[in-house]
Formats: sequence, C-alpha cells, structure tokens
Amino acid sequence: MLEQESTKATLLLVDDEPVNLRVLKQLLASDYQLVFAKNGDEAIKLATTSRPNLILLDVMMPGLTGFEVCRLLKEKEQTKSIPIIFVTALSDEVDETEGFDAGAVDYITKPISPAVVKARVRTHLNLVRSDALLESRLQVVQRLGRAAEYKDNETGMHVMRMSHYAKELALAYGLSEAQAEILLHAAPMHDLGKIGIADSIMLKPGKLTDEEFATMKQHPEIGAEIIGDCGDSVLLNVAKSVSLTHHEKWDGSGYPNGLMGEEIPIEGRICAIADVFDALTSKRPYKDAWSIQRAVDFLNEQKGKHFDPALVELMVSILPKILEIKANFRDED
Repeated sequence: MLEQESTKATLLLVDDEPVNLRVLKQLLASDYQLVFAKNGDEAIKLATTSRPNLILLDVMMPGLTGFEVCRLLKEKEQTKSIPIIFVTALSDEVDETEGFDAGAVDYITKPISPAVVKARVRTHLNLVRSDALLESRLQVVQRLGRAAEYKDNETGMHVMRMSHYAKELALAYGLSEAQAEILLHAAPMHDLGKIGIADSIMLKPGKLTDEEFATMKQHPEIGAEIIGDCGDSVLLNVAKSVSLTHHEKWDGSGYPNGLMGEEIPIEGRICAIADVFDALTSKRPYKDAWSIQRAVDFLNEQKGKHFDPALVELMVSILPKILEIKANFRDED
C-alpha cells in the first residue's frame, strides 16, 4: 500500500573501518534508511538484495577494492543504475580518473565534511528522482502512441520507422542529439488523435466521403487535446506539437490551421516527411509499397508544396541511413 511505503531513500555505506561507518551513521541516519557493509563482497550482496538508492563506497579495503566493487556492480543488470560516490582519502588525479572510469558519479574526500556529504547525497538522489520521472513520462508517451495503433490500419513498425527517420532528419537539420532524441520519443504520438475517430471511419475499407474525411481531419486537434497542458515537460510539449502540426503543408494548404512555411514548427515539418515517406514505401491492405525511387521523386515533386524544401534535400542526402532503419524495422509478413 502507498501509505505504508517508506519515503526515506536507502543508502548503502561501505567501509572496512567501523569508526568511519559510525561517523556516517550519525550524519545520515535521521534522513535516510542505512545499510552497512564492511568489505566488497558484502557490498555486492547487499546492493543486489536491498537495492539501495545510492552507495557511499570506500576505495582502499582488504579484498576487493572500491574500484573493483564499482566495476562489478556496473556490470550487473540489477545494480548498474545505482549511483556510487567514493568516500576516500585518495586525492590524486589518477585515482579520481580511475574511479570515474569505473562508473562512480562523484568523490568525497576524507576527512569528510558533514555539509559536503549531505549536499552530495541530496544532489545525486535528486538526479535519480529526475531520471525516474523522465522515464515514467516517456513510458506514458510510448503507451499512448501504441494505443493509437489499435485504431489504425498501420503497423507498430511504421511508428518505429518514422520515429527513427525523424531523429536522423533532425540531426541532419542541425538539432542537437538531445533534441533529436526527444523527437524520437515524441513522434509516435503523431496520430494519437485517431483514438477519438469512430471505427466506422478509421476502419472503412473504401474511400472516405467528404463528410467522413472532414471528421478524420479532426485527429490532430484531438491528439493535442488528449495530451493537454504539458507544463514544463519538453517531451510532452514536442509530442503535442507533432500531433497538431504533422498534417500542415509548406504552402499553407494543410490542416488543421493552414500554417505556412516556417510557421509550422520544425518538429511538425520533420514528422510530415518521415510519416509520408514510410507510408509510401510500405505495403498496406489497400495498396502496394512504392519503390524507393518513386517515393523520392514524390518528395522532390512536393518541395515547396507539401514539404519544407530544405528538409527534402536533407532527407535525400541521408537516404542510406533511412534505408538501414527501414531494413531494421521490417513489417511482419
């Protein structure tokens, strides 16, 4: 039950000197749950069984050194994500380099400063919580993207391919690795709004009537409404923008808002090309897959009409990467 779960983080303290463990206990016991180990073997066992939120690890111990313990913990699936701070009298730059190479996130030198220990522990626990929150948001986004697939004739591999195309195109455009990674995770939300379109329209085997198509054209706004107020979440804000703008066209003839040129956010312009290219080159119940050359010719024909001309040129220039992604995420027969 939630009300029974402790809100205190668990720290594993590892040192072969009992006096050092007592000092750390006096310093940290009021704020955290503490687990103690006096050597490397104990530390590895306790890290695996108690799954602490953070480890304070001595370096110079009999048997396994702190460096060796750190490397072993980083190799284990259950413990590799636990942040490790070395608490040591070593201060040589070579020693620090070896510690960071082993996977530690920080160093605290002995004799310890109580203020420094508390600050470093608090900082790294906050980073862990931030990472966990980002991961949970990412999982929600991915699951919503999958939910949209159940309302469509398209496959999950389409979503994977177009998302990776979008990332590569973002990098070619000059966005940072972090920005491109956000777009990779936001792009699966592009058709989220199809959840709100009736099955009689979504699954209709023939051509839609003008009235049915007008209803279908509401899905970008429905998707944006589902995502809602995103606050300061960059990921959700980009996902909302992608949902709302991936059917806008460079010449202003798209929907829902008839945006033109660079009025269309870059994420919408990128996803428009990625989405259409994969749709054209993929087999569907209602059509055969186009050849790569035919799809490229179509992109070039639509430069300055449907698509951003500069992005079309970049898409063609990275075609080998695009085709590699296409091969890696094939549809099942």
